[in-house]
Amino acid sequence: MKSILVLYYSRGGHTAKISRAIAEHIEHQGHKSRVMHISEAVKEGLDWAKYDSVALGACVMYGSYDKSVFAFTTEHQAALSEKPNSFYSVNVVARNPEKRVPENNKYLQKFIELSPWKPNDVKVIAGKVDYPSWRWWDRLAIQLIMKMTDGPTDPKSVIDYTDWDDVKLYAEHLIRLAD
Repeated sequence: MKSILVLYYSRGGHTAKISRAIAEHIEHQGHKSRVMHISEAVKEGLDWAKYDSVALGACVMYGSYDKSVFAFTTEHQAALSEKPNSFYSVNVVARNPEKRVPENNKYLQKFIELSPWKPNDVKVIAGKVDYPSWRWWDRLAIQLIMKMTDGPTDPKSVIDYTDWDDVKLYAEHLIRLAD
């Protein structure tokens, strides 16, 4: 039985939902998992030795990741690199299948370039447009980006682009990484 740590940064809750789905599928496959927001991990501390592998996921907002993601990967670079590891990027540009390919996803490539931690493995997961739940200035900014990229701009739109079957396959991949 493997034990996998699933860490994440989520702003609106969708990356948290994806992370919980990953952890639940790992457990459904007969393994152990712990899922936690990176702020919780910083506050509580981590016993890295308890885990066979680690996955870290983060959402993209305004073309970048939250600064806390870079702070976490800087501080814990050695611990993250010590074990089999993976980074998953959750972004709406991945609504287009070609942008789910890591080499074609500029946000994932930007993370790899800017982060001191260089993950062994990477994954791109399509996110969710949820205009009604966003602050008005976030909604306007994202609508402008969507207009430029031929995405949805209706302020009432709630569209989940996540391929949940692919999320389960990724969870199984994380189990294999732990071997």
